[in-house]
Amino acid sequence: MLKENHQKEIADILSRYPVKRSALIPLLYLAQREHGYITEPAMREIAGLLSLTPSQVYETATFYTMLNLKKVGKYHIQVCRSLMCALVGSDTVIRWLKTKLGISPGESTSDGLFTLTAVECLAACGTGPMMQINEDYYERLTEEKVDRILTDLRTTGTSPLKSGPFMWPERAQASG
Repeated sequence: MLKENHQKEIADILSRYPVKRSALIPLLYLAQREHGYITEPAMREIAGLLSLTPSQVYETATFYTMLNLKKVGKYHIQVCRSLMCALVGSDTVIRWLKTKLGISPGESTSDGLFTLTAVECLAACGTGPMMQINEDYYERLTEEKVDRILTDLRTTGTSPLKSGPFMWPERAQASG
């Protein structure tokens, strides 16, 4: 159905890549945008478009945490649990979110608003603990910030506490 619904966009994506298989991730993003996650029929269709096997498409779709193979909530909360974030409290952030949302990593709230996922490095090692919600980063998290972010998302659909794709680590302030 992708080809029927997005013929022009698919043609545009394919035109950017001299090697067709290089269009795999952009096409997976397109499929995810269609349903909020990547369906099996979409993976089969993409395999056909790129002359790949369905298992080659599946391998890529399961490798990247930004690609979802099952439905996620309106707000997909991904908490970084790499070593740097773990050292500054990512497990605590996950615990707060579990308590506040009533779900564990890999689950969604019953209203479909939030999905919680623990992921590996999100490349904000100097500003942890951090999480990504949809396309936005939230860094240097505290319990108060997490509460505010959840409240903002529930009420307005966005939060001014987002820091963007990443923040550069700041120089330590000299004391005294």
